[in-house]
Amino acid sequence: MFEYILSALSPLNVIFALFGVAAGTIIGSIPGLTATMAVAVLVPITFSLAPESALILLGAIYTGAIYGGAYAAILLNTPGTPSAIATTFDGYPMAKRGDGDLAVSVACLASVVGGLVGALALLLLAPPLAKAALAFGPVEYFWLAIFGLSLIAALSTGDFLKGMIGAGLGILIAMIGISETSAEVRYTFGSQTLLGGVEVVSALIGLYCVPVLIDLVAKPERHLQEAEGTRGFRLPEAISVMMREKFNVARSSLIGTLVGALPGAGGSIAGLVAYSEARRVGKGDTPYGEGNPGGIVATESANNATVGGGFIPTLVLGIPGTPPDAVILGALLVQGVRTGPSLFSAGSDIVYTFMFGLFLATVLMLPVGLLIGRFAYGAIVKAPKSVLVPIVAFMTVIGTYAIRNNLSDVMIMVVLGVIGWVAKRRGFSVSPIVLGLILGRIAEQGFVQSWTIGSAIGDLWGQFFGRPLSMVIIALTCLSFIYPFWPRIRAAMAKDRVRAELAPRADSAAVARDALAIGAMGVVAAGALWLSFDLNPDAGVFPRTIATGMLALCILALILLFLTGRVTEETTEGSWPRRIAVPAVMMGAAFLVPILGFATAGILMGLALIVISQFESQSARAWTIQAVSVAVVILLFSVAFREALSVPLPQGMLY
Repeated sequence: MFEYILSALSPLNVIFALFGVAAGTIIGSIPGLTATMAVAVLVPITFSLAPESALILLGAIYTGAIYGGAYAAILLNTPGTPSAIATTFDGYPMAKRGDGDLAVSVACLASVVGGLVGALALLLLAPPLAKAALAFGPVEYFWLAIFGLSLIAALSTGDFLKGMIGAGLGILIAMIGISETSAEVRYTFGSQTLLGGVEVVSALIGLYCVPVLIDLVAKPERHLQEAEGTRGFRLPEAISVMMREKFNVARSSLIGTLVGALPGAGGSIAGLVAYSEARRVGKGDTPYGEGNPGGIVATESANNATVGGGFIPTLVLGIPGTPPDAVILGALLVQGVRTGPSLFSAGSDIVYTFMFGLFLATVLMLPVGLLIGRFAYGAIVKAPKSVLVPIVAFMTVIGTYAIRNNLSDVMIMVVLGVIGWVAKRRGFSVSPIVLGLILGRIAEQGFVQSWTIGSAIGDLWGQFFGRPLSMVIIALTCLSFIYPFWPRIRAAMAKDRVRAELAPRADSAAVARDALAIGAMGVVAAGALWLSFDLNPDAGVFPRTIATGMLALCILALILLFLTGRVTEETTEGSWPRRIAVPAVMMGAAFLVPILGFATAGILMGLALIVISQFESQSARAWTIQAVSVAVVILLFSVAFREALSVPLPQGMLY
């Protein structure tokens, strides 16, 4: 083994690991540029390298990109990668109160620990964990997705029914396009644009980032509270948090490793499951979802542990554990390396050098992540709102476009952002919608395949509820749903306390607004149910089931609304014209791209958003400096995406 360690620590491999971590972190921090894209963009660099060096570089890029997604999640409330969804729950509230630097440092430490646990599992437990992963069939994947959806119970503290309805909406959005189980077209209404479905990452950007931009321009207050004095990395505080959350980080790293070893599961499920478990047993002065560092620890340790866990089925079985693993597997095949059990004997020099190289990349992520995180935090916190808003808006637009090189995705992103903002005002949290969107396809595949198998053998009930592994996941799901409500259940048993805990009735106008919002969700469910009857059985059974359940929940929510008069909604303050102008300007820029080119349309959008975001009167010199700064940044981003990332941006007058 010692010779493999020396090989991994060769100067060339150290340079590759350092470059890979830095490049992956930077790419992963940009909304829309996922870990898969980071690996795919830089794969051509590896074709001339030795197989072990190529693996170390790709593994370092993957590791850095997963961690990089935490920056945007913490500082912009936008997951840079899907695996960082749950990081937004506590990271952004911490940043808003002035603890963004601490949140970034905690995320870095948790990522390093989780990555080391995943790499250790890859080194010691690869063969047995790969065999365990093969025990998961379609029905286990279905129940695993439902287990992920059980996080709704923890996230919907305001209104559980609205959370379930929101999840149903997310699942129905995921059903748009060509069915993966039967190749039938669903819910496109004849639109060619919707044939490819709603792209998940662009939907995440829209649902999370666009509402932040809309609210950001409505008030003159700063985006994030700036901490007093220079506190640097706040490493001692971050280490103290990690020590306090030692059981959390161990549990979450284990969850990430196990979920990563399941082919196709990925870091988003691992992060959500780990967050759910942390919230269920977590304690502290700050509740989860309001800025508890334990939420960041759980998510970041879990999603980075999936890196090592995902390589287990990739190297042992030749089955990609996560989407980036599929790209890496393709790169290995190009080099003539065949994965499988024989790789650990015939190619031991390659695989073990890579394993120790993954340890090296994970350790290097600590200094690299802290340095880049400190720069990102300082830049975002200190930037004037009139500069931050246009740059972030352009990043969301170009990041969304780069995923499928499609302007329609940009328009869908903006539309979903407006829907997310309106839904949030009416008490429908965005997170359950996102959960449904991500887990919908996974749940459908498992559901339809299990339904088909159960129907063929004549034991539908046994197929879904007769397998021991399924029963374990079902039990965990039930526990996950019930546990957040246990305090209320206990309170309900004390009848003298129930009346005091009930919220007062809202006024008739608020009840009418809530009824209208729930009714709109019910109309969507009824429409999806009606259209599902025209689909073939394989394509229609899952959306029909979801639409029926969603419609029933809407009816129940309306009944409870009129009986209790309790309303969950958010107050709206600030300038409405400014709010409306943000999505209007972004949509207008998307329409102008084919005419003027990406950079030109982006600069015009940026200049318009400067005006919209500015509340105070400024001198002509200040306006000029801001306009030139925004234009230069947008132009540089356009050049980098076109030349460095090979994204075919439409050209126009400037670039």
